[in-house]
Amino acid sequence: MHHEQAEQRVQELHTLLRKYEYEYYMLDNPSVDDFTYDTLMHELADLETQFPDLLSPQSPTQRVGGSVSNQFQKVEHIVQMQSLQDVFDFAQVSNFVTRCQENFPNAVFSVEPKIDGLSVSLEYHDGKFILGSTRGDGFTGEDVTENLKTIRTIPLVLKNSLPLLEVRGEVYMPREQFYKLVKQQEENEEQVFKNPRNAAAGSLRQKYSHITAKRKLDILIFNLQRCEGKIFETHDESLKFLEQSGFHVISGRSICHTADEIIQAIQVIGDSRQDLAYDIDGVVIKINNLEQREIIGGTSKTPKWAIAYKFPPEEKETILREIEVNVGRTGALTPVAIFDKIMLAGTSVSRAVLHNQDFITEKNICIGDKIIVRKAGDIIPEVVKSIAHENHAVPYQLPDCCPVCGTKAIRDEGEAVLRCPNISCPAQLHKQLVHFASRDAMNIDGLGTAIITALLNKKLVQDASDLYALTKEQLLVLDGFKDKSAENLLRAIENSKTMPLDRVIFALGIRNIGQKAAKLLCEYFGSLDEILKANKEEIAVIDGFGEIMANNLYQALHSNSVQNLLEKLKSAGLTMQYEKKQVVSSHFFSAKTIVLTGTLSSMKRSEAKQRIEAVGGKIASSVSKKTDYVIAGEDAGSKLTKAQELNIKILSETEFLEKL
Repeated sequence: MHHEQAEQRVQELHTLLRKYEYEYYMLDNPSVDDFTYDTLMHELADLETQFPDLLSPQSPTQRVGGSVSNQFQKVEHIVQMQSLQDVFDFAQVSNFVTRCQENFPNAVFSVEPKIDGLSVSLEYHDGKFILGSTRGDGFTGEDVTENLKTIRTIPLVLKNSLPLLEVRGEVYMPREQFYKLVKQQEENEEQVFKNPRNAAAGSLRQKYSHITAKRKLDILIFNLQRCEGKIFETHDESLKFLEQSGFHVISGRSICHTADEIIQAIQVIGDSRQDLAYDIDGVVIKINNLEQREIIGGTSKTPKWAIAYKFPPEEKETILREIEVNVGRTGALTPVAIFDKIMLAGTSVSRAVLHNQDFITEKNICIGDKIIVRKAGDIIPEVVKSIAHENHAVPYQLPDCCPVCGTKAIRDEGEAVLRCPNISCPAQLHKQLVHFASRDAMNIDGLGTAIITALLNKKLVQDASDLYALTKEQLLVLDGFKDKSAENLLRAIENSKTMPLDRVIFALGIRNIGQKAAKLLCEYFGSLDEILKANKEEIAVIDGFGEIMANNLYQALHSNSVQNLLEKLKSAGLTMQYEKKQVVSSHFFSAKTIVLTGTLSSMKRSEAKQRIEAVGGKIASSVSKKTDYVIAGEDAGSKLTKAQELNIKILSETEFLEKL
């Protein structure tokens, strides 16, 4: 690779890794699995080794990935909470042992499971718990003391009191509790946590401790950070003391003297991982002697006396028996592989999404194939490849027609997805009603998936407008309904009539028309009648729209089914006018395009957005030549850099508040 190509790739990796770190540490909602993240991190490290001039102090390889939210008070860590260097094969484990024993031939190692949770520090003064914090960026974390106090396995008073004691542990959500929480979230139609690690992080970093308490988190202690009043010679000795003091300490540890012993211990832990009550994503290998650790030291990010062996994504062979085609809310035909059950990451798996025809064709998938399936990062099952066909196997082709209503499927130009264009398709109707009643749409409290299914089965609703004609007597024939619950649902349906027009437009579930687009549309035209009068070109000129969005909206609003639905919703009393915000036309931000980046200390990003829009400003998601101002808070990233490159005026938070 040439230097110029390497430099470009390094910048790409910086951007990607920071994005994934933000999703993982701050949003508790990663878009990629750990394996993908680790692969990119190693690619970056390799490039920095090959081209040393491309290594910078700001590189993700040099810094712990977390950051600190303004929701909590900041805590400066006296002892840095470092991350660990990851390794992925036994040769790297052997190399680590060799390096350590070159310095200390008598070095022995503690080998222990690596819990997939959220790392925290617990600080005790005279035996009393006084401060608990997250790792953050390793130097500064968040004060989550009150939330940590809800974890029953954290002792508030220690059995063995010392003047000062600080320990490090991993907060996790037990797997059984995670499954209960996901089921509850699905029933409440809430966003579902992807895995126990994200559930634990999201639960601990809650603003309200009573919510954390309901999540039933747990913790295991794995390291002594600092103490006064007692001296320890080894890591194992310190953990035994902590256990005697009342802490729940990491179990499954073993003391090993050679690389072969360590590898054997890793295999034992790997074989038992499904028997544990919590998720582990690898094994930690540490020098046991604490004085040797001090001498070996570390980098600004990782200690040199410890590594983490990460388990590879588990892959298994199975037989593809059939491909089921599901129809989504917007008519998308999604193929799903149905295969013989296999155990992956501790769960029984028999289904995996195949995405679209292009995906199937690329992997040359036929029904009856022997396929490889993995559950990368213990999140979502995926078909990796087909490894063997049956005799006379034929590559699978999605049907030309909707499998539910029989309407001929279409594939729009530039899209990989086949769609059923029939908006009255029964498969779409259920999902449309769920969307219509959702919190961000018409916000009909209590109208969940199960009730919608029951209403459809009883043929009490044919489309969303029928919800407004429901009677108490009709609801009482459904299982689980009593007088009070029926009255509550009818009241919620009636209250939804007051929702503004942009919520009604969003509730229709038109492809590519989200909440923001619906609001922009209503701000521009002011009423449903004016929207219906507009042609595609007039819609496309709205800032934030484009030809595809305008075409989708126009086609949907002028279809017979949607026009009939809108007439019935209007007759039911729903709002078809839009009350435009009173804009201060002379305000500094009026008619200006603004980009927000970084974290504001005085308000949330959503509040800043609302206040700018209230005085006539427009919020954009990316920086371009059309941007008038960039407002930069703490930890501003690539948007700030791009604004500087384009010579766009940058406002600090203080300047922003003055202008506002």
